[in-house]
Amino acid sequence: MNGLLLLIPFLLIRFGILSIINKDAIKRAAYFPPMCGNEIFAYWIYQISNIAIFVFLFFLTVIVEFSWLFYIGIIVYILGLILCAISVISFAIPSNEGFNYNGIYHCSRNPMYVSYFMYFVGCALLTQSLVLCVIVVIFQITSHWIILSEERWCIEKFGKEYKQYMKKVRRYI
Repeated sequence: MNGLLLLIPFLLIRFGILSIINKDAIKRAAYFPPMCGNEIFAYWIYQISNIAIFVFLFFLTVIVEFSWLFYIGIIVYILGLILCAISVISFAIPSNEGFNYNGIYHCSRNPMYVSYFMYFVGCALLTQSLVLCVIVVIFQITSHWIILSEERWCIEKFGKEYKQYMKKVRRYI
């Protein structure tokens, strides 16, 4: 099975569910706040690594062998998809203040990024690709810089409500 097929459920969740529940949420999800310094460099590496993951999966094959690596890959992949769906649903319906603290956002300020990491690690395990795994790690490291710029923007936009939210809820898990 071609690795590109692993992307279909992800794309249906990420864009399909989001557009069904709230079309404006797609615009919010695609928005990147103003960045400065190393964040700009990280943004471009993030975008390149994101494209690289998608393109690289096209050239990979899911290795179906009933080994512990395959089973762990399936579990991580499915958990990533489930967390992505839960995150997208919560993201689609923001609070009255405008930022998300509904649903899964009570447990993590960035559950979508966590789900992406889990999902892509699952893809790397299912294709048994060390190169894809390295690209996913680069993607995740640069995601952290994007998250820092988003947090700064949220503090500027939502003020003390967001700072209180930051004190109550962890950045990742």
